[in-house]
Amino acid sequence: MLDLACGSGRHARYLADRGHLVTAVDKDAESLAQFANFSGIHVVEFDLERGEWPFPEEKFDGIVVTNYLHRPIISHIVNGLSDSGILIYETFMIGNERVGRPSNPDFLLRAHELIDAVREKLQVVMYEAGPVSLPKPAYIQRVCAVSLDYQFSEKCLPDK
Repeated sequence: MLDLACGSGRHARYLADRGHLVTAVDKDAESLAQFANFSGIHVVEFDLERGEWPFPEEKFDGIVVTNYLHRPIISHIVNGLSDSGILIYETFMIGNERVGRPSNPDFLLRAHELIDAVREKLQVVMYEAGPVSLPKPAYIQRVCAVSLDYQFSEKCLPDK
């Protein structure tokens, strides 16, 4: 599992607590220091906006990105998903400037930008875009997607 721009690490901790091996990436060494004695989390101090993609040959069974947008790495994220992997990506979109930060359009997705970025190589399982009120008012886009070759099992299907 890969938690990009992990910040406080809530997703990395959640996944590790459930038995997943997690690679937590952030440029902030202080944020990553909290994982020094945390089993199941490998930390990578790296500024995703500088230098080459740090995982050129690796594939991940899960990739989580929240509240972070650096457009040049979106294709790396999509291509970094294994054939049995799942991508969960949520971040701010245009409209957020009316309710808070970020307000710079460089950090706000345009209409349909996230779904358009993944649908060519991934199967979209869920997509939402628009205003939310919790945990605070914001405009977001979120997508959950899997590989085009992903095989859904019976346990993934809702009860009849």
